[in-house]
Amino acid sequence: MTDYHYLSNFIWQIADLLRGPYRPPQYERVMLPMTVLRRFDCVLEATKPQVLARYVNVKDKFEGDALDSILNNVAGNGKGFQFHNHSELDFRRFKSDTNNLNQHLQAYINGFSANVRDIFNRYFDFAAEIERMWDADMLHLIVGRFAEINLHPKAVSNIEMGLLFEDLIRRFNESDNTTAGDHYTPREVVRLMVDLLFSPDDDVLTTPRKAFTLFDPTCGTGGMLSEARRHLYDMNPDAELHAYGQDFNPRAYAIAYSDLLLNEDEEGAIEYGDSLVKDQYRGRQFDYFLANPPFGVDWKKQQKEITREHERGGTENRFIAGLPRVNDGALLFLQHMLRKFTPYTAGSKEETGSRLGIVFNGSPLFTGGAGSGESEIRRWIIERDMLEAIVALPEQMFFNTGIGTYIWIVTNRKEAQRQRSVQLIDARELWKPLRRSQGDKRRYLGDDDITAIVRAYGAFADANPTISKVLATHTFGYDRATIEQPLKLVYQMDSEIKSRFLDAAPHLLDDIQWLDREFKRDQIEDWNLIRAFFKDKKLRWRAPEIKLFRDLFTMRHDEAAPVIADTRPQRKQSDERVWGWFPYPQANEDRRYEPDSQRRDTENIPANAVDAELREPHIAAYFREQVLPHKREAWVDRDSLRRAYEINFNRYFYTYMPPRSLEAIDYDLRDAEKQYLGLLSPTELEDFQREIRRLLGEDMK
Repeated sequence: MTDYHYLSNFIWQIADLLRGPYRPPQYERVMLPMTVLRRFDCVLEATKPQVLARYVNVKDKFEGDALDSILNNVAGNGKGFQFHNHSELDFRRFKSDTNNLNQHLQAYINGFSANVRDIFNRYFDFAAEIERMWDADMLHLIVGRFAEINLHPKAVSNIEMGLLFEDLIRRFNESDNTTAGDHYTPREVVRLMVDLLFSPDDDVLTTPRKAFTLFDPTCGTGGMLSEARRHLYDMNPDAELHAYGQDFNPRAYAIAYSDLLLNEDEEGAIEYGDSLVKDQYRGRQFDYFLANPPFGVDWKKQQKEITREHERGGTENRFIAGLPRVNDGALLFLQHMLRKFTPYTAGSKEETGSRLGIVFNGSPLFTGGAGSGESEIRRWIIERDMLEAIVALPEQMFFNTGIGTYIWIVTNRKEAQRQRSVQLIDARELWKPLRRSQGDKRRYLGDDDITAIVRAYGAFADANPTISKVLATHTFGYDRATIEQPLKLVYQMDSEIKSRFLDAAPHLLDDIQWLDREFKRDQIEDWNLIRAFFKDKKLRWRAPEIKLFRDLFTMRHDEAAPVIADTRPQRKQSDERVWGWFPYPQANEDRRYEPDSQRRDTENIPANAVDAELREPHIAAYFREQVLPHKREAWVDRDSLRRAYEINFNRYFYTYMPPRSLEAIDYDLRDAEKQYLGLLSPTELEDFQREIRRLLGEDMK
């Protein structure tokens, strides 16, 4: 096998030949399609004579798909290839005959089956690059150097090819800020994700001739799909894993589709398009899911269509849980995949359920307060008991970003012991340093690190509490409650304010005079008396006039009577006081008071259970114990209650470090002072001491 690092360096050296007509970020327009083309050429070399002979015999009898099917079978020597090339040209002839190379190379590409022609002509748009290199008199140099590389699968495995492509793309993108949201997943992270995804299913995955499906809606170059396929075949060579993916980057799609063809996965598929607005697998369901959606990339361009689907509702609504903020669409991809889960019924052999592994940054863990789209999505997943585990990875693990990342494992078929719980694994300190940085990637997961994480996951219980904790699902929940206190108003008539009111409402002069005579200029510490006067005298003021009157003639006062908003016959229910109904035995009634917006507060009440019927009694008990002793007139606005969920790793893995003693700090300061003074010359030391005495106000003599 050829080391992909060697090949990457070799191809990068070839890319330097493009300097001038191309800028470094543009190198991929040539290098990626040329690498794919050379790979196809090497794969088809052995059966080329048979394909050409068969083509001569059938080209006048068949065309289109029928012709492709016949020649594909010949090219694969009965192995079920999905591609062929019936051109007499190949890289050997290109190297020895460079006349009209641009036309010959395009003719060679047109000799492929229709699916491969599409890769080069439509998605790589390679015809334009061929002419550009031909005009710059460099096409023969590039083709000649690629002819020296052996990219046959026996020399370079599919896994190595995937690594080669990702390394090349990383290099091309390092100087291109337009790809800031693209984070190609390091293979050791993919290995960890696949291990966690398949871990509970070892018995099923090793069943002979068992077929499985795997879907990645942001497949990029197909690295995750390839690694999952390799891992499964290592476990069970007789198993079948059919890979399905989608991506909207044309070059990445072309590479992923090429890899699918070369892996001879006739059942699998790679589709082109934006998964969020052009779902190429609508109605399909899959066994397993892997994805690394872009971090922090907005979805403004897709907002109209996504919002329309969300508001439409129904069984076809992929975004039923909610919509995150428009500046980060990562949680939309998670919902997109959840919609494609296979249903699961315990004990049923027909419905197998699904498992999902996805990479996020920290934002989906805690962004958004109660009632926000992010919180509602977390709530939808957690309350359905689908979140199984989250692994916190070390920083500086990805090529294009140094931020912390997290692997979520989500499933609709948790094992019995995992139900109603979530496992958190803190792997932030499990890493090895790279000898040489690769972009922002300076760390990697060693084999022992991956093993430690998978073992912690498998052990499930808090066997190693420093890195693994198992928490009940309700631990992450809280209820956001608005705490109200009654509005208390003191009324008093004042000549100046009276004039201001009449300037705005002169037609109410008679009523104002009546009020002035009735209540004089005394302070009335009960606004309810003024309101009763309006009712008794049948004063019919408009709402804006009453509001202006109250704003001008009242002020807040703690000793005043609360303003009554509503009354009802008295009920003897213990929790009614919590929700704002105050018993008033003198009138055999309950009273609700008008809330004072200036005294309003909020309280985050930890959830005690996911069950809705246990929610309000718990909130009432919390309120009586934690709030009422400090705010005797407060109540909870029942309509304001919002259940929210957030996951804060630091909260659960925080280790208290006591502060150092003052004696230790003082000792270190004195030691540092001695070291500093020891560095000064006698003259500098004398100047220093003189300055200290001056600052202290001592006699300078």
